[in-house]
Amino acid sequence: MLAYLRGRIVHKDAESAVIETNGLGYEVFFCEPSLEALGAEGATAEVFIAESISMYGGTALYGFRSKEEKKLFDLLRDAVPNTGAKKAMDYLGKAVKSMPDFTAAVAAKDTKRLTAIFGFTAKTADKLVSALKDKLPQSGAYAAGAFPAASGAYAQAMSALTTLGFRAGEARAALEDASAEAGGAASAETIIRLALKRLSPK
Repeated sequence: MLAYLRGRIVHKDAESAVIETNGLGYEVFFCEPSLEALGAEGATAEVFIAESISMYGGTALYGFRSKEEKKLFDLLRDAVPNTGAKKAMDYLGKAVKSMPDFTAAVAAKDTKRLTAIFGFTAKTADKLVSALKDKLPQSGAYAAGAFPAASGAYAQAMSALTTLGFRAGEARAALEDASAEAGGAASAETIIRLALKRLSPK
């Protein structure tokens, strides 16, 4: 079973990247934040891999930038009812905005936080809490993931913008753009400043 790849990115599109290693090109699917952070075509990528049988035949490869990200994907796919690999990647794409805050919200059964900060529907938030509340680590094991705002800056910025009166949907969209621009080590203050530029009237 394929578990890890290191190679050159030869192509990227909206959902996947082709990674060449030892003369072979592997198409690997990623959640959107991880794909954006993977690097440009020509760069070297190191990713963890999960395999899944595709509904269209053959095996699909799903990529992750850390072991913690892969563990959460496996948990989402295996523990949440009616969740296949593609839906698990969609959930993961929301959760990696801030892994510690996602873990804390699930543990606290805080569905409002899951909807306001991460963009889950109320129904999905209830389903995630029910399935994961006793399965996620309580020791901050996801805190070191290499994601935008992994320190909790994303959640702090989201709270600040909603306090200022911005709707959760528009604040979330601005923060996602701001986080991508600022990079993974950005502070909450930096992300808020960049988001406010996007939210300010032209």
